[in-house]
Amino acid sequence: MAIKRIGVLTSGGDAPGMNPCVRAIVRTALYRGVECFGIRRGYNGLISGDVLRLDEKNIGHIINRGGTILYTARSDEFMTEKGQEKAATTCKFLGLDSIIAIGGDGTFRGAAALSRFGINVICVPATIDNDVCCTNYSLGFDTAANTAIDCIDRLRDTMQSHERCSVVEVMGRNAGYLAMYVGLAVGATAVLVPEKEIDFDKDVIEKIRQARLNGFTHYMIVVAEGAGSASNIAAKIRDSIGLDPRVTVLGHIQRGGSPTARDRVNATKMGYLAVELLLSGKTNRVISTANGAFSDVDIQEGLNMKRNIQDFEVDVLAAMTGL
Repeated sequence: MAIKRIGVLTSGGDAPGMNPCVRAIVRTALYRGVECFGIRRGYNGLISGDVLRLDEKNIGHIINRGGTILYTARSDEFMTEKGQEKAATTCKFLGLDSIIAIGGDGTFRGAAALSRFGINVICVPATIDNDVCCTNYSLGFDTAANTAIDCIDRLRDTMQSHERCSVVEVMGRNAGYLAMYVGLAVGATAVLVPEKEIDFDKDVIEKIRQARLNGFTHYMIVVAEGAGSASNIAAKIRDSIGLDPRVTVLGHIQRGGSPTARDRVNATKMGYLAVELLLSGKTNRVISTANGAFSDVDIQEGLNMKRNIQDFEVDVLAAMTGL
């Protein structure tokens, strides 16, 4: 079946790079003679028919903007089969023969549900946690990492002046990729991630103690939110060795800001490829990257994949902290 009208939505947590991806999808679709419609507020908007025609004018100058011009929301109704059927019915009523969904695993599960009702779907990975297992890279990760690094570098300046211990909490409810990457980049004393069991004395206290014996008077602990509360970790440090740590929770500041060059370029390539996959007759696919190359995998196959923090990164961290 020839593709004539594509709908694009963003769902789940926003991520820098979503807007450049929407822009690329629209420009590629128009270049290929296909209409493109934006679906506002994710799957909620698909159920209610909250759509707008996208053209070169209303996607102009969004390549440098964070967030998503289509807005994003989580939909309890879409979690039900009845809600999914309503969304598919909306697609058919509006003549949307294809949907490109930008987001993480939850977004992909929603797209897979739509496909069971005969809707062509392609997914683009976008999450600052970088926890989509079927791809090495998700849109938003680089921007979020650089934002966190900049914040921690600024924090270090004042913490060093007062010879204090810092405990910084970064996002990563179920995945520690962002925390590990940021920790390596800022030269953290210790990094705590949910994938690795924590021996508090060995992984935190002894590393602080070793740093002090090596002449350092400021200690930076980076923790993924899924590995524990920064406040609780600070309290345990205080109880164990008498330091009075300062806690910083970066929170949603990591989601905002202008996307980096890497996120803009990858978003553009992924958006282009999403349209090309549909036009070539492919459906039910997730765009993925590996070793700098772009490919695609079946949605369910991608959702079934597993991965963990690389042992190599753990070894590098151990060497950098002197233990």
